[in-house]
Amino acid sequence: MGADMSNNNNPPPTSHAKDFFASPALSLSLAGIFRHAGVAPPHEATTSNMEVEDGEEGSGGGERLLEEISSENSGPTRSRSEDDFEGEAEHDDDDADADKNKKKKRKKYHRHTADQIREMEALFKESPHPDEKQRQQLSKQLGLAPRQVKFWFQNRRTQIKAIQERHENSLLKSEIEKLKEKNKTLRETINKACCPHCGVPTTSRDGAMPTEEQQLRIENAKLKAEVEKLRAALGKYAPGTTSPSCSSGHDQENRSSLDFYTGIFGLDKSRIMDVVNQAMEELIKMATVGEPLWLRSFETGREILNYDEYVKEFAVENSSSGKPKRSIEASRDTGVVFVDLPRLVQSFLDVNQWKEMFPCLISKAATVDVICNGEGPNRNGAVQLMFAEVQMLTPMVPTREVYFVRFCKQLSAEQWAIVDVSIDKVEDNIDASLVKCRKRPSGCIIEDKSNGHCKVIWVEHLECQKSAVHSMYRTIVNSGLAFGARHWIATLQLQCERLVFFMATNVPMKDSTGVATLAGRKSILKLAQRMTWSFCHAIGASSFHTWTKVTSKTGEDIRISSRKNLNDPGEPLGLILCAVCSVWLPVAPNVLFDFLRDEARRTEWDIMSSGGTVQSIANLAKGQDRGNAVSIQTIKSNENSVWILQDSCTNPYESMVVYASVDITGIQSVMTGCDSSNLAILPSGFSIIPDGLESRPLVITSRQEEKNTEGGSLFTMAFQILTNASPTAKLTMESVDSVNTLVSCTLRNIRTSLQCEDG
Repeated sequence: MGADMSNNNNPPPTSHAKDFFASPALSLSLAGIFRHAGVAPPHEATTSNMEVEDGEEGSGGGERLLEEISSENSGPTRSRSEDDFEGEAEHDDDDADADKNKKKKRKKYHRHTADQIREMEALFKESPHPDEKQRQQLSKQLGLAPRQVKFWFQNRRTQIKAIQERHENSLLKSEIEKLKEKNKTLRETINKACCPHCGVPTTSRDGAMPTEEQQLRIENAKLKAEVEKLRAALGKYAPGTTSPSCSSGHDQENRSSLDFYTGIFGLDKSRIMDVVNQAMEELIKMATVGEPLWLRSFETGREILNYDEYVKEFAVENSSSGKPKRSIEASRDTGVVFVDLPRLVQSFLDVNQWKEMFPCLISKAATVDVICNGEGPNRNGAVQLMFAEVQMLTPMVPTREVYFVRFCKQLSAEQWAIVDVSIDKVEDNIDASLVKCRKRPSGCIIEDKSNGHCKVIWVEHLECQKSAVHSMYRTIVNSGLAFGARHWIATLQLQCERLVFFMATNVPMKDSTGVATLAGRKSILKLAQRMTWSFCHAIGASSFHTWTKVTSKTGEDIRISSRKNLNDPGEPLGLILCAVCSVWLPVAPNVLFDFLRDEARRTEWDIMSSGGTVQSIANLAKGQDRGNAVSIQTIKSNENSVWILQDSCTNPYESMVVYASVDITGIQSVMTGCDSSNLAILPSGFSIIPDGLESRPLVITSRQEEKNTEGGSLFTMAFQILTNASPTAKLTMESVDSVNTLVSCTLRNIRTSLQCEDG
């Protein structure tokens, strides 16, 4: 049983919901730069590679399923004997004889022994589809008929497929609720054609309102029909129910997920509570104990886990024998965040707030089940089974999908602890092909420091299956920096600081130039936040996207994907193309960030501003660092004038510059305090992170004396363009060539300006 299930030959069912519910990332329309012709969308073929044997899952052969499906810990299982199957061919037409045969069949059921189940489970994890030779060998070894072995494997596959369908239904159900809320908001917006503050139209689109409303209603009707089709495709049974292969036939609609796990895996609430309480004790020790458990690196200053001491301290068993090689990533970091304790704890209890708090790290997240609601208004003791997909801001690094239980506990009046831990068997049976990463007790200790500040000690402890990583990102991923505690703390500090500046009412004039009112400031900051979230969602390796690799004119790899926006008012309607390119540059991250956010140097790299002049209209601070700001810039040329909304943000780990062209009338109304949710915006931008090599030589820095101590930058640039205003258009090679040229020219301009053409 030590083999990893991720190497099986049975890929997971294709989720038809992924393309539909991928929140479209908004982007910069570059119709003025290149001419994009387009006719109908690319063919989107969605196929399922699930193999189906006779009597297997999905084939309607339900009569061959075992009466009781069992895993290793759920006890013996009854199976038909060989005589039963021979007897099936000998039925005659006489009803009386048929009844007798049925009675005989029922009498011939027998139970598998625990040893038989254990051996079949071990082979199943290595090969869910054993061939005839393997089945024959196993049947001789266990003293079973070959057909008994065959049908045991069929039923085991059916069981896992049912669990996958249930989980996908859970995710889909939450997406449907969001969709309903969006449609409700859309209807309210239609009824209020003008802003209540100033009477300015909230949209800049031309055309009569009744016609637009009628079109939206038609699109909403189509959307609802597609949702129903997706629900049917993801499972034949309504959310909250299980397939007959895993049910006893009684009150399935009222069974919770926890009951489902209890029946299948032998997991009950008491066992889960034991696991999370032990995990909480381990987290507290990991967060508070110093040497010899944690040792500080003289080279980097980061803390390193002494793994031998960890094994001794927590009596960890060596479970690596027989399993694929796994790497251990452990990190710890401490920081102070500008947020009050109750609000911060709530952001961990609510999965949507949690996603919004870490937009560059979390591409997908869902609460699969609430095991314990907790006590009181602050939900002390809440326990949730959760799923998350963690990403880097590049399609070149695969995402990490992990299932874990989150336990939130109040340690004292001023202190809370949040622990995440993966539980054996739950993750192994939900979706074996995706589970390549497990959480050992990880999380944070939050301590209230008064005056709206909290001290956070973050511990990130992962066990990941070793896999191939692109050489450019190998150092930063293998060192644990990419998904480590420092990254989580830095992102949390940045988002909390942004929230403080958003809510502030006493902002100095020097930190809020160009916008006259507090309402206008909030509207602009809210629009910029939506733009950055959309950018983060668009450029990762999430299963939301399908990336195709092409080679740029300068030899770099470019990854492109396309999507259709049918009715989201927050971005342009039509066919949208996204192109992403990641390269290493011999430039310190802070130098590269300052260059890209500086409007005075924009003409050096931005093709759209070439030959024009760039002027800053407004600049709004959203953090203590001068690099954390939102600005509105205007690019004036002989032909026309273009307004750009730019959001720049930086923390000790990562920096971003995100921008988009905006409708002038629309952004002017937002600056007066109008609602920005219907302003179509399509972001492009850049992500900059250190390359993880602190002592790399020959690097351009802002301080000459530190040339040999700073590393280079891993630089990701992403452009999104509206290739055709019709959602039914197809992606053309002309559009691909245009975005290829855009990426190549921009990258060449950046290298030339920073004097690193040979980097």
